[in-house]
Amino acid sequence: MPTEIWQTPIEIAVGGGDHFKSVKNSREALATLMTCWPEKGGKSFAIAKRACMKSLSGEAEHAAAARAFLEAAIEAGILRS
Repeated sequence: MPTEIWQTPIEIAVGGGDHFKSVKNSREALATLMTCWPEKGGKSFAIAKRACMKSLSGEAEHAAAARAFLEAAIEAGILRS
């Protein structure tokens, strides 16, 4: 199954803000949530994780996963401005 590229990549700070990562699709977003998220848990984190999994399985739109990931990044304070 091809991975849909999001219309606009979402840039986040990783490694305590020393580095930045550009997340371009649901697969990258899910991997980021699971491996380098500053704090696993919270409402937005759970919603984003679920939205990315649904997007990858074809049960939801890729844009919904992007919006959920963006909200989680804002809540976590890691969205690059």
